[in-house]
Amino acid sequence: MKIAVVGATGMVGQVMLKVLAERKFPVTELLPVASERSVGSKISFNDREYEVIGLEEAVKQKPDIALFSAGGETSLEWAPKFAAVGTTVIDNSSAWRMQPDKKLVVPEINASDLSAEDKIIANPNCSTIQMVMALAPLHKKYGISRVVVSTYQSITGTGVKAVQQLENEYKGEKGEMAYPYPIHRNAIPQCDVFEENGYTKEEMKLTNETKKILKDDSVHVTATAIRIPVVGGHSESVNITFKNDFELGEIRRILKEFPGITLQDNTDVNTYPMPIYAEGKDDVFIGRIRRDLSQPNSLNMWIVADNLRKGAATNAVQIAEYLVDNKLV
Repeated sequence: MKIAVVGATGMVGQVMLKVLAERKFPVTELLPVASERSVGSKISFNDREYEVIGLEEAVKQKPDIALFSAGGETSLEWAPKFAAVGTTVIDNSSAWRMQPDKKLVVPEINASDLSAEDKIIANPNCSTIQMVMALAPLHKKYGISRVVVSTYQSITGTGVKAVQQLENEYKGEKGEMAYPYPIHRNAIPQCDVFEENGYTKEEMKLTNETKKILKDDSVHVTATAIRIPVVGGHSESVNITFKNDFELGEIRRILKEFPGITLQDNTDVNTYPMPIYAEGKDDVFIGRIRRDLSQPNSLNMWIVADNLRKGAATNAVQIAEYLVDNKLV
């Protein structure tokens, strides 16, 4: 199994390599791929050192699977070139997510939609993945009419530059700014750029991707995405209105039994999800489950996950595992 990791020197690319090793993915040949400025540098994988190659060279080597985490423009240009030589591309950017002919996949929810013909597969947005992991089994049981979500997102979602900004500010040093404002001791109500409707791209990803993954345009989602000075993962306050009433015990049972979810919901002993404890883990953690007392058939919950793992790298590797296990590559 020849695997290319495109963007291997970046933050998500590095986690992809780590997850591939941890999960013992059957890599027989690794192709670490990055931009021209990184070509020739070395990366480590499974106690071996590999030389980083460029995109053209990687296409010539016809990998079986290419895990992309190199930004939308790179994906739009290069994913079709890999697909043309028979490579299955799993792309972590937003480039292909809303294309009608491309699958948007969270393996626990809709991996069974995949076929050998799918040569470019989209990995959803990090904040979408953790939310739909909770929504999907509940939607199946009760039917969801509306979701209100406020996110509290880790700076690692922006990248290395944001981590450096926070570290500089923490130490009282000046440096390059990833954000238009300080992030240390602050909360910035802007993730990505603003669109004409007043929402950011991140907020609209939560709206549009959720409908596509759940295969239901009648699920209304409204989002506010906030960047906070946290490294470990994204947190979300989610309010759900169902078409049918529910019992809290049944909600907890459904979530507890869904693969990839860990329930942390015991307020008697102050047990609830927090990003400091989600960091480095692959599960989605759910707690603070309670009925919304202000209107019928409504529920509040708190959802936390490591955005670099389940929100990006792990989800992509899980898609690759499904393809291999079902002989689709």
